[in-house]
Amino acid sequence: MNTRARLTDAFLYAALAVFAVVTLVPFAYLLFSAFKSQESFFSFALWPTDGAWWQVDWGGFTVKHFRTLFVDAGVARATANSFFLASVTAVLATLCSAMCGYALAKYRFAGRGVLLWLVLGSLAVPAALLIAPGYQVAYWLGLLDSYAGLILPAMAPAFGVYLFRQAFISSMPDEMIEAARVDGCGEVRLFFTIALPMVRPMVGAFLLITYLATWNNFISPQIILQSQEMLPLSVFVAQLRGPYGTEYGLIMAGTLVAVAPVLVLFLLLQRDFIAGLTAGAVKG
Repeated sequence: MNTRARLTDAFLYAALAVFAVVTLVPFAYLLFSAFKSQESFFSFALWPTDGAWWQVDWGGFTVKHFRTLFVDAGVARATANSFFLASVTAVLATLCSAMCGYALAKYRFAGRGVLLWLVLGSLAVPAALLIAPGYQVAYWLGLLDSYAGLILPAMAPAFGVYLFRQAFISSMPDEMIEAARVDGCGEVRLFFTIALPMVRPMVGAFLLITYLATWNNFISPQIILQSQEMLPLSVFVAQLRGPYGTEYGLIMAGTLVAVAPVLVLFLLLQRDFIAGLTAGAVKG
């Protein structure tokens, strides 16, 4: 490797290191703020100090915020609600999107082209425009103040249907389907034992995308849900603000509790996430 190439690599690594630090600063701020007392929160940017920046004042840290969250505020119930909503929605949305995408990719039927254009057209509709009609439909169907009112509308998103269509087109040749049918494989067995495993990276990626989107969903639960004990973690954290004052350390602790599970999940599934997003990117 010549000197010019080494200098280029050194510059790239230095730039990436700077970007990494900039990215990690908000997480560091969140972590330290979750353990700081109210006085230390407004006095120090990161950790409490006693003179120089390296002299940490351990008296400025407290676990009171987490004790309040888990003992008094009931964050465990809100966390369980978020886990239930995110898990059920992610599994059902992935399964339904995979089925619809497989049908659009591999079956030939009347109206297939029109249906595909409807799927693509729905991607252009802003989500904010669907809030009012979505609430009205939930009211007509009696789904208000129920988890079904949040899960059912998210079961077959157009984005997921199109992603799986592209994945099946690029990953599964038609000859394999015909060979399976000749061997006597039924359509349901063909989908679950042959087609779905061939797009496993896309399954993992879309599971993660849907799980994160449902976990962070803030608007829809406030519109559909009315019972306080049914609210997910995203809404619960927003309600930690007091009527006469805001304890910012408590909000930061609640945000840390909300961020930690999905951050760990993303780190575990990031390989499938990247592989799934690149599946079907060439052929269309």
